[in-house]
Amino acid sequence: MEFWLGAAFVDTHEYVGLARAADRLGYDTVAVSDHIFYTDYDASYPYTETGAPPYKPGTHWPDVWVTIGAMAAVTERVRFATNVYIAPARDLFTVAKAVSTAAALSGDRTTLGVGVGWCKDEFLQTGQDFHTRGKRLDEMVPALRELWKGGRVEHHGAFYDYGPLSIAPVPGAPVPVFIGGDSDAALRRAARIGDGWIGNRIYSEDQLEDLLTRLEGFLAEHGRTLADLDVIAPIGALPTADLYRRWADRGVTGTMAAPWWLATEGEKAAHGTAPGLKIATMERFAEEVIAKM
Repeated sequence: MEFWLGAAFVDTHEYVGLARAADRLGYDTVAVSDHIFYTDYDASYPYTETGAPPYKPGTHWPDVWVTIGAMAAVTERVRFATNVYIAPARDLFTVAKAVSTAAALSGDRTTLGVGVGWCKDEFLQTGQDFHTRGKRLDEMVPALRELWKGGRVEHHGAFYDYGPLSIAPVPGAPVPVFIGGDSDAALRRAARIGDGWIGNRIYSEDQLEDLLTRLEGFLAEHGRTLADLDVIAPIGALPTADLYRRWADRGVTGTMAAPWWLATEGEKAAHGTAPGLKIATMERFAEEVIAKM
């Protein structure tokens, strides 16, 4: 079982310290999240009953690839992922160059987690078509993989038409592409073109079982099984080694945790809301869970 640190809603100045701690404590991946701006959105956030997003105007959303570059520079082992990067809100070559540069600078410790996104407002401001975002992502992923191989390539599709051309630098190893989202469309996309699937909210055990069953059905349509796909699933249950062993046996390859969400009263008294609280809870989680796996 892999343990991913879910580092959303974190102030920008904390990321480097969290990455150092994750590298030291045995976490496998630090996952950062993506938004371009805050506004009074016309779009409705799909994961709350009110449709309002669970963050405020002052919530930090640093550029994910700059942040990954900074974290990679002070670490040696831990990987970095996006959960998730709204790739179709950008043009293909912006995505290709940003990811390939991060992969090259990190020593191939980068995973691209992508989703189609919900925020139409961001697509309007970047000049990308919101309504074709799923189809464009379907075409973008294989195009990215070809560009990252290096050398001159060309592509002639419904949404992207270019070449022959090349980009540099390119990764030294294939960049894993994980598909985010739990709609049928997202699960089908993961089954069809993903190296992995990544959950973008916390799931009860019943919800997770339902998701895995649906995902297995879609994988079967392409001659694949859960063994062919990494599955990263945040689990809404008290974190224990036994919990994660049970879900590993079911086919979940990794989970995501932000240990400071479960800070004890003692930890809060000792650290308040300072960055040290996050690291203290990461240390406890590593001792109580990661070390026992």
